[in-house]
Amino acid sequence: MEFSFSPSFSFYILLITLIAIIAIKVISLIYFQLTYWKKKGVPTMLNYPLFGLNWMVFFGKKSFQELNTMIYEMLPGEKYVGTMDFATPLLIVRDPDLLKDIMVKQFDHFPDHRAFVDENIDPIFGKNIFSLRGERWKEMRNTLSPSFTASKMRFMLDLVSKCSDEFVNYFIDHPEAAKEIEMKDAFTRYTTDVIATVAFGISVNSMKDRDNIFFRKGVESSKFDGLLNAIKFTLLRTCPNFMKLLGIGFLTPSTAKFFNDVVRETVQARDEKGIVRPDMIHLLMQARDKESSNLDIKDIVAQAFIFFLAGFDTSSTLMCFMVHELAVHPEIQDKLYQEINEVLLRTNGEITYEELSKMEYMEMIMNETLRKYPPAIFLDRVCVKQTVIPSSSPNGKDFIIEPDTSIWIPSFGFHHDPKYFPDPEKFDPERFNEENKQNIIPYTYLPFGMGPRRCIGERFALMETKIVIVNILKKFIIKRTSKTPDPVVFDRKSFNLKIEGGFWISLEQRKN
Repeated sequence: MEFSFSPSFSFYILLITLIAIIAIKVISLIYFQLTYWKKKGVPTMLNYPLFGLNWMVFFGKKSFQELNTMIYEMLPGEKYVGTMDFATPLLIVRDPDLLKDIMVKQFDHFPDHRAFVDENIDPIFGKNIFSLRGERWKEMRNTLSPSFTASKMRFMLDLVSKCSDEFVNYFIDHPEAAKEIEMKDAFTRYTTDVIATVAFGISVNSMKDRDNIFFRKGVESSKFDGLLNAIKFTLLRTCPNFMKLLGIGFLTPSTAKFFNDVVRETVQARDEKGIVRPDMIHLLMQARDKESSNLDIKDIVAQAFIFFLAGFDTSSTLMCFMVHELAVHPEIQDKLYQEINEVLLRTNGEITYEELSKMEYMEMIMNETLRKYPPAIFLDRVCVKQTVIPSSSPNGKDFIIEPDTSIWIPSFGFHHDPKYFPDPEKFDPERFNEENKQNIIPYTYLPFGMGPRRCIGERFALMETKIVIVNILKKFIIKRTSKTPDPVVFDRKSFNLKIEGGFWISLEQRKN
């Protein structure tokens, strides 16, 4: 007797088999998530199977900042806590001494950031200095470091000052526009102009040419809001192979094409006409031309893009929070204005790089802004060598960190821990005066990271922020409006620190 199976029956068998395989995989993953850290004797925090606590951000139950604070405050007596990010073991470190080991003393054991995007799918994001690993990162850092020396900063100051003057002059020429300003939009226009001229040698005035393509692509490439983007970024981080299969990267194809075209045209023009500018692209071109170099145009595009993105979004956010605090604390603003006036009188109205570096109260305000609103809510490292660390509790056993374990460093949590910064929600620049800053425990203040992986563009970001604040306060008093919140409420739809409803202030022109 012969048996025959209909196509529909075969389909159902295949479907049931597929469902069974998926179910087994999911159950295995959940078991792995629930038992990994317990087997190692590491204290673990409350978690949810599969997606952990990320669902709270996806569905707007908590802002990314609120989630990070909640995680930091779990099990406060422990030096570190284990959790899972999908299938990746994640060790949350909350002990400053251990951070020193991870970020500096044993840097060779923890040299990398976690892989975000496959460079074959998205070479612009996958090949930039933030994403590179091992020797490739080290070579790129050595190539780029000369871009940010004091001598290069002096040259760049003239270019940045021109952009800053155009930014401030716009509000002098358009007093109606100064009555109520959303500063995130305004400052991203300023940072667009700065990066366009410093990195690409292109002059842009985004306050006047409000729909220029540099600005539009900056907005597009830094848009991290919304459920779909949250899901995309989480899948890129947690399921890189799946996203590689789908061919989905960090940037949209049109944005990637724009940055590729701009950099290629800039490099081609400089090659053909012998143009030399002491900037990042020139250093990358010099590195490309060395006999032993493997650097190609894709590497140059990737570094130019990450410099643009960091300048466009991260620096503008620092500026936004700084003017917000100056608006709600007029006494601090007055004291800063006095310091600026003293410098201007001493220099006949011209700000040099040296004078900018000597402005102590400006530095204190900036440091306090970076403490209260760090550019990165958390930092990360990846273990590449088996490493022994002390037990999290006094009488426990030492713990071995295995390669591929991700280290999560809750910088926002450290900055807002009253143990390290009393009354952390208070904006108090005096924390960073000469006397008080000596009392800050090392590795509890981490606005730009620490160790060899510290942000390479830190000096530039601070310089472009200082010069625009100086030029604003020379001409204007920063005032709050009816839309200026106090206290701040963070936007739950944003992965970055952002005030719900926007950064609203008013600029009142000074009488003198």
